[in-house]
Amino acid sequence: MTDYYEVLGVSRDATAEQIKKAYRRAAMKYHPDVNSEADAAEKFKKISEAYEVLSDDNKRAVYDRGGDPKHGGGFSGFDGFGAGGFDFTNLMDAMFGQQGGRGPRSRVRRGQDALVRTKLDLYEAVFGTRKKVSVDTAVLCGRCQGSGAAEGSEPVTCKVCHGRGEIVQTQRSFLGDVRTTSACPQCRGYGSVIPNPCIECDGEGRVRSRRDITVKIPAGVDTGNRIHLASQGEVGPGGGPAGDLYVELLVNEHPVFHRDGDNLEMELSVPMTAAALGTEVTVETLEYEWSESPEEDRIAHIEVPAGTQSGTRVTLPGRGVPNLRGKGRGDLGVTFRVATPTRLNAEQTRLLQELAELRDETDPQPDVHKREAGKGFFDRIKESFR
Repeated sequence: MTDYYEVLGVSRDATAEQIKKAYRRAAMKYHPDVNSEADAAEKFKKISEAYEVLSDDNKRAVYDRGGDPKHGGGFSGFDGFGAGGFDFTNLMDAMFGQQGGRGPRSRVRRGQDALVRTKLDLYEAVFGTRKKVSVDTAVLCGRCQGSGAAEGSEPVTCKVCHGRGEIVQTQRSFLGDVRTTSACPQCRGYGSVIPNPCIECDGEGRVRSRRDITVKIPAGVDTGNRIHLASQGEVGPGGGPAGDLYVELLVNEHPVFHRDGDNLEMELSVPMTAAALGTEVTVETLEYEWSESPEEDRIAHIEVPAGTQSGTRVTLPGRGVPNLRGKGRGDLGVTFRVATPTRLNAEQTRLLQELAELRDETDPQPDVHKREAGKGFFDRIKESFR
């Protein structure tokens, strides 16, 4: 009697998984399509015969007791292993790890995730808000409640595959009768058909619809951030569970404030005289657009020191953007731009001329600030020649 364990190169206490892996390696090595040796077909036959016995618990038990596992429907030679021929699907399953005999697939499946985009004003992104968004997606069919069948009807077993969801086709080849398994074309692998589909969803169990959802926007979000809403996406086929919904945020530009991370930046125009003499100005912060609290909480008093130059920046701590991770709030940066008057009447011109005379600036010369830098490469070469 052939020692099937020796043929596959496994021990007698080998597990089913070890036997399958050993067969996969041997079958790929000696398959006639990839091995042109004269005895490859015979070796492949023995390997397949060994696997046919050792992969079946009943046949393996008979073989281990010294009996003939081929008795009562065993092997009839290489032109047809067993009474039903050689199952090509089982070979491919063993060689590539595929699962045979999948059976009918369920009509109920999870729906896809959905993505929508919504725009926010800057104050909504900074301080948080609630936003209503419209979602055009698949929802549960209200008429059939996801079954896909008309009222008073239900799916029936497919007469082609008899509920298996797949059909087996047999073809003759040099290996013998090769059987392949494919999804049933009548029921598309479901194992059942719907003779009277729902007129609302045409048997899909879901319909397209537009619905409104109120989304809570946390404080501190920015363009590109996404809000994740579980089970608010598309309902799956057959009324399956809904996927998730992602709301991507787009923040509109603001005419005054510019965001830089957790900081807000703004520019403030200051008259030339005020910048020279110094003053205090009052500005409306971003809270002015968002909050209805007392005005004193929504404005900021900023001191402009005497002699302030254009481009000077001051910082108001804690008046910027709240950090999404709860690490406090950023700052508000205010950059001064000194405004030079462009239209002067006669009296204003006279006064400025007098000021220029007092400051000895009637014929000013430009004060060129020389860049302090190290000597260049060629300068050092010149010095070495000197």
